[in-house]
Amino acid sequence: MSDEKEKLYQERLQRYVTAMRNKKPDRIPIRPFVAEFTAKYAGYTCQEVTHDYRKAFDAACKCAADFDWDAVVPNMVYVWTGLTTAIGLTYYAIPGVHLPADKPFQYLEPPEEQAFMKPEEYDLLVADPTGYLYNVWLPRVSRDVVTPGEPATMRNNLAFVKGGMAMMRYFDAFGEQIARLRRESGTVSALAGILKAPFDIIADKLRGYKGLCMDLYRQPKKVEAACEALAPHLLKVALLTSDPNKQLPVGLWMHRGCMPFLSPQQFERFYWPTLKWIIEDLWRQGIQTLFYAEGEWNPNLKYIAQLPELSIIYHVDRGDIFEVYRTVGEKFCISGGIPNDLLAFGTPDEVREYCKKVIDGVARNGGYIMDASAIMQDDTKVENVRAMTEFTREYGVY
Repeated sequence: MSDEKEKLYQERLQRYVTAMRNKKPDRIPIRPFVAEFTAKYAGYTCQEVTHDYRKAFDAACKCAADFDWDAVVPNMVYVWTGLTTAIGLTYYAIPGVHLPADKPFQYLEPPEEQAFMKPEEYDLLVADPTGYLYNVWLPRVSRDVVTPGEPATMRNNLAFVKGGMAMMRYFDAFGEQIARLRRESGTVSALAGILKAPFDIIADKLRGYKGLCMDLYRQPKKVEAACEALAPHLLKVALLTSDPNKQLPVGLWMHRGCMPFLSPQQFERFYWPTLKWIIEDLWRQGIQTLFYAEGEWNPNLKYIAQLPELSIIYHVDRGDIFEVYRTVGEKFCISGGIPNDLLAFGTPDEVREYCKKVIDGVARNGGYIMDASAIMQDDTKVENVRAMTEFTREYGVY
């Protein structure tokens, strides 16, 4: 690594960490969460970066270098086909297989009557979450894995061998990808660690949204018990995958707790207690959480304000970023807030105007990180991302 790139990396890391600690760096850090946008920019299809993570890594590096961003996720393309097909997962629609090659992957939620977890199985999940997922859930979501007790098949055995090999290959590759970003463009890795809210695990991968909504009324105590049973496991995963230097945050993408999926009263009872416990425990150990509030979360800001100061970076999607700033801006760094539809359908001048509005409104005292409201896919215009980047670099100097 050249001395010049290492110096640039250290400057960017200092800038990024300073902002996340809700202080004022030399200028506003630029940290775009770019997924299939990287493929579009690098000349790949969605199919290519989904099937071949090496191309996705190349595309991420090219964007980081060409746009000169402060921090990026080493790969934001969520699904690597080599892993999902090795295990035989059925809940993804894959570009080039089930979808056109130029369309991003889709998550396939089963019909309510075919949910991966049955309504009468809460006690099994609570008694042994790992055993339930391994013995009951996995055979239901895989084409190849058989239920324990049934005769083993070659495809069942190969699913575990291939799946384990694919997972090791993919996740082991991230170390070199992070080093490559640092070496080639002086770019900081934006995150370290994996976390989901217990409620979202049940809604996304077990009961489905409709099934879980019925459970909130028919067996609410079972839902609470399941969230409580899952929470220690999710905390452990977050801790094991977190940044050992405690500079980078654990990533938390939140799905089913916002309006209109849950009322604030349901949020307070079912979603919030276990997630709050996890975030507070992470912060007690000096680890911040990137609170990626997908959707409209402003009705729940009074609960989020209960978290310890600096414990999260609050990422704004469809919420009013100015209300977020008024409510929690003194406690937490804020990121995002540039609408994805503007970046997809607007003009560069409109993007610059909106960036100015956000910077003037929430970033004057530091504690803000520039990004789109949500993950950028291939509908985002290159010229608009360039406008957001260049304007922030010029106007966002303190």
